Amino acid sequence: MYKIILLLAGGGIGTVARYVVSDYTHKYYLGSFPLGTLAVNIIGSFIIGILWGMFDMQNLSHGLRAFLFIGILGGFTTFSSYAIESYNMFRDGDAKLAMLNIMANNVLSIGMVIIGLMVSSALMKL
Repeated sequence: MYKIILLLAGGGIGTVARYVVSDYTHKYYLGSFPLGTLAVNIIGSFIIGILWGMFDMQNLSHGLRAFLFIGILGGFTTFSSYAIESYNMFRDGDAKLAMLNIMANNVLSIGMVIIGLMVSSALMKL
């Protein structure tokens, strides 16, 4: 039950953070590309890379790991929004934009995990 409460709390924090970042992005970007979703996925991937690199060798409790990685970052990043936005672009006949969305989310997110891991490694050596 303790882990469930941590997941609920972390998920709530991540969801609110996702809303804030996505809403802020949409206020200043008026194009049709889902930049808010891309932004949260890239930011979340970078953060998970840093935290995973910093905590991988640490003896963190399962509860804290669940709170951070599944709760907060799982609530923050948004695969389901990315999937439906890509589908809608295909459905609406904009296959090039859909493919750009798919490539950008995957390539940039994986790249940010790698960069996050490199940053955490550099920080751990300080």
